[in-house]
Amino acid sequence: MAKKQAKKAAGSTPATVALTAAKAEFTLHAYEHDPAAPSYGEAAAEALGVPADRVFKTLVADVDGELTVAVVPVSGSLDLKALAAAVGGKRATMADPAAAERTTGYVRGGISPLGQRRRLRTVLDSSAGAHPTVCVSAGRRGLEVELSPSDLAALTSATLAPIARA
Repeated sequence: MAKKQAKKAAGSTPATVALTAAKAEFTLHAYEHDPAAPSYGEAAAEALGVPADRVFKTLVADVDGELTVAVVPVSGSLDLKALAAAVGGKRATMADPAAAERTTGYVRGGISPLGQRRRLRTVLDSSAGAHPTVCVSAGRRGLEVELSPSDLAALTSATLAPIARA
């Protein structure tokens, strides 16, 4: 019961609703979001006291005209060529922020790979497998969800591939 109350107290998002519906094990972490932070992901890692290679950011890219989600550690950056190759594409660019928000149903800086308005093809950086749990946005700034990389991959139907650069 305490776990459900903690979830409810932090508020629900489409991501937490999807996790609960899937009966996945997860932990929510709320923190004070600083809108002036140069990197929301690194600020989240610092606020939570979690190494930056365990906190993953959700980026939306356009691969050959199809929006695609890339989930990479906040300690690195997305390799667009590697992302395109991971999904059998030729060229990837970062998606228009307005299109990413409209398609996922989340605001930039709070886009979660879980519970998106329209499920997009997803690629999770293979480095996630090196950790027992990883943190990703729970669907709004200042709220992260911690879960196993295997659950994250299964719930998003993600392809695992080395798509991050240090």
